[in-house]
Amino acid sequence: MPPPPPPPARNKPSTTVGEAAPPPPVSFMNNQKQQKPTLSGQRFKTRKRDEKERFDPTQFQDCIIQGLTETGTDLEAVAKFLDASGAKLDYRRYAETLFDILVAGGMLAPGGTLADDMMRTDVCVFAAQEDLETMQAFAQVFNKLIRRYKYLEKGFEDEVKKLLLFLKGFSESERNKLAMLTGILLANGTLNASILNSLYNENLVKEGVSAAFAVKLFKSWINEKDINAVASSLRRVNMDNRLMELFPANKQSVEHFMKYFTEAGLKELSEYVRNQQTIGARKELQKELQEQMSRGDPFKDIILYVKEEMKKNNISEQTVIGIIWSSVMSTVEWNKKEELVAEQAIKHLKQYSPLLAAFTTQGQSELTLLLKIQEYCYDNIHFMKAFQKIVVLFYKAEVLSEEPILKWYKDAHLAKGKSVFLEQMKKFVEWLKNAEEESGSDSEEGD
Repeated sequence: MPPPPPPPARNKPSTTVGEAAPPPPVSFMNNQKQQKPTLSGQRFKTRKRDEKERFDPTQFQDCIIQGLTETGTDLEAVAKFLDASGAKLDYRRYAETLFDILVAGGMLAPGGTLADDMMRTDVCVFAAQEDLETMQAFAQVFNKLIRRYKYLEKGFEDEVKKLLLFLKGFSESERNKLAMLTGILLANGTLNASILNSLYNENLVKEGVSAAFAVKLFKSWINEKDINAVASSLRRVNMDNRLMELFPANKQSVEHFMKYFTEAGLKELSEYVRNQQTIGARKELQKELQEQMSRGDPFKDIILYVKEEMKKNNISEQTVIGIIWSSVMSTVEWNKKEELVAEQAIKHLKQYSPLLAAFTTQGQSELTLLLKIQEYCYDNIHFMKAFQKIVVLFYKAEVLSEEPILKWYKDAHLAKGKSVFLEQMKKFVEWLKNAEEESGSDSEEGD
């Protein structure tokens, strides 16, 4: 039986140009949602929180000042207000404004002045009493705030650097309070000593503002800690050798620094700077000595240079003889064989005896040299058997004399290699004692 014929085709309704096509028939059997036609391009609704707020430090300032006015001068209440306000106000964005208010009472214009038309508060560092106890209380406010909101650390350091550059715009009393506060915050670690770079500003140095500020700052810093802690902080930021830059170039001398800070009651800081200068001068002296020796400069020129440096940097002969010994011993590549190194050392040191003799004019300098020789021979094991030979060489070359050698042998030696070196020196010391006794009897007979 043939298949039934297909149903007759329906005529599609015709559409004319500009006329919309009829919608497709809706199938009620299909549960899937039909995709709605969309216009070209899409429009997204912007969330309110994504809209960037306009930068408005004045409104922030008004909120902080209003809160401080309500707390009054009770710094415990101030700390609690600042702690709570951080949850509602944008401290991260307005850190500079916040710290301006807490230090100066309002937003600072360039140069450090307060704008006349702005709100201000007396609950700030500059309006407080000028004494250490008050500044310690304010330091606690800053400590609590920064401990609570750690992201403020960088902003606070930047603020202090800026305030130091504005020092000329503040009154003497305001500068003193800021100096005391800064010293306390440096002592407790809230601030890093690198902020002191701002004090080397040419204009501040030239007008004496930097040095006067440093006096108050270091007094409060040392009052909280001690000079060793201060020195350690300065060393960490390579500031330990720059303190003389607080003065103009024509006054950058140890003598001027010591006089200025000692008269201001900071003798320990003066002595620290003198020691630092001496250490720097010693390093420079040793470096130059080694260069002169490697060039083969005449001993008379080297001696003249060393004596000038001693006078200029107040370096003692005992210190210099140690530097010369180290320099002399560092100019040679020593033989690794113990039986050969002694001969090499004697030959080398004989050559430099006149140089060493020029700086052993005092008994204490001779004893210092003996201790340096002992230490060197102990630390360099190949020299252990060479100690006595070196001492005898220097005795014959008049670098060392009887009395310091006998004193070293009796009670002035180091513990390093003591038994070995004393045994080596035993016969020579006995000979010295006998020679001394013979010399004494000869002089009596002559009388």
